[in-house]
Amino acid sequence: MPAMTEPKLISGNANLSLAKSIARRMSMHRGMSVNLVDARIERFNDAEIFVEVFENVRGEDMYIIQPTSNPANDNLMELLIMTDALRRSSASRITAVIPYFGYARQDRRAKARTPITAKLVANMIAEAGVDRVLTLDLHAAQIQGFFDIPVDNLYASPVFALDIEHHFKGQMHDLMVVSPDVGGVARARELAKRINAPLAIVDKRREKAGEIAEMIVIGSVAGKKCIIVDDICDTAGTLCKAAEVLMENGAVEVHSYITHGVLSGPAVERVTNSVMKSLVITDSIEPTEAVKNCPNIRIVPTAPIFAQAILNIWNGTSVSSLFETDTLVPIYEGMYQRP
Repeated sequence: MPAMTEPKLISGNANLSLAKSIARRMSMHRGMSVNLVDARIERFNDAEIFVEVFENVRGEDMYIIQPTSNPANDNLMELLIMTDALRRSSASRITAVIPYFGYARQDRRAKARTPITAKLVANMIAEAGVDRVLTLDLHAAQIQGFFDIPVDNLYASPVFALDIEHHFKGQMHDLMVVSPDVGGVARARELAKRINAPLAIVDKRREKAGEIAEMIVIGSVAGKKCIIVDDICDTAGTLCKAAEVLMENGAVEVHSYITHGVLSGPAVERVTNSVMKSLVITDSIEPTEAVKNCPNIRIVPTAPIFAQAILNIWNGTSVSSLFETDTLVPIYEGMYQRP
């Protein structure tokens, strides 16, 4: 049965524009105004974070929208402190909506005497009082097992499939999905299956740590419009190099679909000057002005899928239904037209 209380949203400073978009989208679904809970999150002179919630949240079903993107430590602490404030204010349930889960790349011990920071962050979130986590495209799926609370991991691939079918209408037979490394094959295969396209792999070989000696394309990309698929683009070095190698191997065009556009350091400049015709990212991370102004970067909204996922959690209905492209068609109505 549906919950008696309405879902209430609260946002940190990490991606306020996405939080507002989710609230607007939920207002459309609910037929009533859904606003962010009034609160202030500020810093003292020594950079300590202070949170004050101005509305009564006793017995409420609360959703904290806060990606732990750059600056990761500040945004993570905001999430933890907001959780503590809500728990001490007697909220009935607290769900952390983390569009981008920072520290996810530290999910295992790659060498001796190193931490598994993703597990540490999971412990901190649960200990702070979060009852449930909603996130998007975890870097490693096993991170769900780091939590002792329920984790709903949404996927960007069904949204990307809609975007591809819309923007490559009439050209679907020319497409080739490409994984930029062997580790991302499962993700690329998933999208390739959705759009009924063949799959190729770019294999990196290193002579020294941090130096790519060569890249080899596994599969024929000649005459194809290649779509590189990955979950995170940080400095864009490997991505741009992979695009060059694909063009050298006869690709007609190269486009990239990346869930989380970290785009740090020289990334935007590299993408601007690269052979890639377009880089498509989601708004899971607040885009900088440089990203917004880059001519070959396009941003796909995630507010529709997050709004529906929050409503499904609140209603006690299936979240996994959002893994299907057909389920997302009405949710993204007006944005995409399928062929």
